[in-house]
Amino acid sequence: MNFEGRDVISIKDFSKEEILYILEVAQKMVPIAEGKEKSDLLSNYIMASLFFEPSTRTRLSFETAMKRLGGMVIGFSQPGTTSIQKGETLADTIRTAESYCDVIVMRHPNEGSARLAAEFASVPIINGGDGAGHHPTQCLLDLFTIKREKGSIEKNRIALVGDLKYGRTVHSLAYALALFGVDMMFVSPPELQMPKEVVEECREMGVDVTISNKLDNLDEIDVLYVTRIQKERFPDPEEYSRVAGSYRIDLKTLENAKEDLIVMHPLPRVDEISSEVDKTKHAAYFRQTFNGVPVRMALIALVLGEVK
Repeated sequence: MNFEGRDVISIKDFSKEEILYILEVAQKMVPIAEGKEKSDLLSNYIMASLFFEPSTRTRLSFETAMKRLGGMVIGFSQPGTTSIQKGETLADTIRTAESYCDVIVMRHPNEGSARLAAEFASVPIINGGDGAGHHPTQCLLDLFTIKREKGSIEKNRIALVGDLKYGRTVHSLAYALALFGVDMMFVSPPELQMPKEVVEECREMGVDVTISNKLDNLDEIDVLYVTRIQKERFPDPEEYSRVAGSYRIDLKTLENAKEDLIVMHPLPRVDEISSEVDKTKHAAYFRQTFNGVPVRMALIALVLGEVK
């Protein structure tokens, strides 16, 4: 498969076979990501990290991925220190950045911004999250985590819990899981249900989708994917206050869970998972965080043509 020069904007841009290949390459990158092996695969390349919105894991894991492969990183995490404050357009920022690098990773608060950036860039654009739109690399690392933890992606029943309306991670993940024929339960307050178009698309792809406001039947769930109620996405503060703290995963919640249930979370968390869960066999979210490094290593190397 040839990924050289491709943009990574949405998980929908990739077939099931391409996703599996990315995960296969990511698995080979694990020893390098862990620091057990060294690599200079990307020693002649520069990645521009353009983060117009706050980030911890996505930004740091992309930078770690590039450096673990011997590459260099430029960019910013505070757009207030750039010419954007002077009124520079996104198009001009992208055209400027591509003069200095070989690949651009971008996070932006506006939905559709990554695809717009790709129209102006001659180097690959990797979407690090565009508002409430897409977060394809998070989706890929989530799939990688499920595969590593459960042995396969298929044949699992997965519950997506929390903010399913504004959560870009679950929009991408629901589609990808449907590609693999995974049955899902969407659990959220009525105000934060999964968008109808996502639900309909998943059902059209032949998977069983259950919609609920209650988190129960954990004895039937293999993967519990919890999301934060995203205060920053709410246009109305009162709307947020009505749904904040709707679900909380603690030891009592997990009493009747399957023995091999794993709990995932894209992080950051606020109060939706109690810290007491961290020490249980169910907690997979910090391993999930690490998995962002080999997955992003694989993607960068693939779009730069250094892995075929």
